[in-house]
Amino acid sequence: MRALLASSIGVTCATALTLPLAAPAPAATVSAPVAHAAAAVPVEPAGSTQSLPLRPLGGAVPRATGRPSESMTPAAAQGLLRRDSRRFSLVGVVWDDADTELHGTVQVRTRATDTTRWSGWQSLETHNTDHAADAGSPERLSGRVRGSTAPLWVGDSDGVEVRVRSENAGPRSGAADTAPLPAGLRVELVDPGDDPELPGAGAAPATGTPSAGVATPATGTPSAGVATPATAPKPGALPEAAGLSTAAAESSAVNADLAPLGAAEITALSKAESEEQAVVGAGAKPFVGPRPRIVTRKGWGADESLRERAFAYTSTVKAAFIHHSATGNNYTCSQAPSVLRSIYRYHVKSSGWRDIGYNFAVDKCGNIYEGRAGGVTKAVLGAHTLGFNTNSMGIAVLGTYSSKNPPAAAVTAIAKLTAWKLGLFGRNPKGKVTLVSGGSGKYKKGAKAKLNVISGHRDGFATECPGSRLYKKLGTARTSSAKLQGR
Repeated sequence: MRALLASSIGVTCATALTLPLAAPAPAATVSAPVAHAAAAVPVEPAGSTQSLPLRPLGGAVPRATGRPSESMTPAAAQGLLRRDSRRFSLVGVVWDDADTELHGTVQVRTRATDTTRWSGWQSLETHNTDHAADAGSPERLSGRVRGSTAPLWVGDSDGVEVRVRSENAGPRSGAADTAPLPAGLRVELVDPGDDPELPGAGAAPATGTPSAGVATPATGTPSAGVATPATAPKPGALPEAAGLSTAAAESSAVNADLAPLGAAEITALSKAESEEQAVVGAGAKPFVGPRPRIVTRKGWGADESLRERAFAYTSTVKAAFIHHSATGNNYTCSQAPSVLRSIYRYHVKSSGWRDIGYNFAVDKCGNIYEGRAGGVTKAVLGAHTLGFNTNSMGIAVLGTYSSKNPPAAAVTAIAKLTAWKLGLFGRNPKGKVTLVSGGSGKYKKGAKAKLNVISGHRDGFATECPGSRLYKKLGTARTSSAKLQGR
């Protein structure tokens, strides 16, 4: 049986490893990744990916209703008939050319493991080329990058069926009006593996004792902006909204299981605190929010052997782009590390990226996770907002928020994270910034775009991301973030 949380969502002990790697890199060029010896110790590899080619669907193609439709040309409909598979929890569809868009619909249905229960048809977000490395970057030119849909979290499954239907596809007589499907279509079935077994996992601290990652190294007292479940929040901290009892209970249960710091973690955290002070500088950047609790890559079980060993940096962080992962909302907070490991594997093994695309992730309970490797205090170059990855960071809220409101805890987490990280680089969350586009479709390459310091993905690219409901909450996040900075 999988460990639902051997580490209590991977947040266990994970926060003991909430450390930046170093101060921001001085004006490193974006075009050439900076090589470093990877500081993280690779965890034992886990998880797997099944890549299954899609085939033309001959004869009649079922509509969303399940009823047969007209005969389709092979170029207009491809898929995979219902079949058994090894276990997986996340599904996506990829194709050969990253510069080719899939104009049409992608739907999947899955069978829960060891049952005969099949889900209904679920749609995958097809316009995912806007979450990618910028054109001309080494990551984009690696020769490994593929086109891909957004992945969908389906839970523990062992059966799959797929259908891909071209836009405007109709009967054979209308084939001339049919947009061809991309070449090399295949479905990717991702198993995230088990949650990590971290040292000290399951050893809950005594009541009122600072938990892992919640203590300052020298004194053992709670560090700035981080309160243990037994302590009161700092003055000015954002209250959790009412109506989130389930999410709050899960989050409290996670925090209660955090293990106490060991000597090695204290030494590492002490170094991290010193480095953060160097980043802030003596009086140079007075508006820096309290540092939030961040679950490290080791905490959520990232297999460091998957990604490229070198890190890539940009020169600064001028803006934060907010995303939703579009992976659906059918996950619990205890499953969030598994969702994150699945997205990571999908981005690297299936889509061909150097690492997970986002710099940070936030789950529905408001837990914050380190994303792309390179150091949480640094200006790590991501692959989240095509055309605007330079001098920005990407934060993905796990879930789909087109028609569902994001939990208040997630919006609060965005505010806390941006107040701290943008503050390290002297940015006002309520301010504006001018970014130069690397070419995004919405802005031509070289165009200057005046954007909010905290923007939605759709502000830089013609996309629905981060979903209408989450996008409407960004004003609240900006105001709260600025207050946490003391503005």
